[in-house]
Amino acid sequence: MIPPRRQQQSNDEDWMTTYADMVTLLLGFFILLASISKVDMALFEQVQAGMAKGVGKRDIQTPIENLKREVKEILVEMNVDETSSIGSDASGVIIEFASSSFFDPGSAALRDSARPILSRVADTLNADIYKNFQIEVQGHTDDTPIRSQQFPSNWELSAARATGVVRYFLEQKMVPARLRAVGLADVAPKVPNLDPFGNPLPQNREINRRIVIRVNPDRL
Repeated sequence: MIPPRRQQQSNDEDWMTTYADMVTLLLGFFILLASISKVDMALFEQVQAGMAKGVGKRDIQTPIENLKREVKEILVEMNVDETSSIGSDASGVIIEFASSSFFDPGSAALRDSARPILSRVADTLNADIYKNFQIEVQGHTDDTPIRSQQFPSNWELSAARATGVVRYFLEQKMVPARLRAVGLADVAPKVPNLDPFGNPLPQNREINRRIVIRVNPDRL
């Protein structure tokens, strides 16, 4: 015969077994989803942090969110938040700069004013917490043709601009194996360069001329 007090304590703790089973099933569900689909790293990080806080009452590192916050602070401090943006997708963090902030028209030489901005970004990316993150620098142009002795087309111009940023990152002691330079010319516009009648849209073309720095975690 179980004393009434002990029996009441046992009943009060029965919910913990059910709760633990539910958490285990949820964990298995997320693992199954991860195994059959492309994982949204930013969302996975948020779910992982939420489960750790809810179940274990503990905090874990959230490097993607940390990086977005740190870069945002840099953009504001350097007064370039109106010509740049920070966001994320299923792969990682996306940092965008208007080409006009870094280069003169038709040029791939970094402006002096761009170097302090890239230095701050490089210092952040060199932190230990981000040492496994891979960095791809993309150069984008609009659809206006260019034909110069140095740049026969927008392919050469976009690739040279991306390479210029990568070379500057190397000067900031970034590990070469982490870096990629990609020239995309005008094949990946954010917005249409032309209206439905084929007329150029100058504001849209300005938006499409950009440098994109994609920072993707090799592992969380």
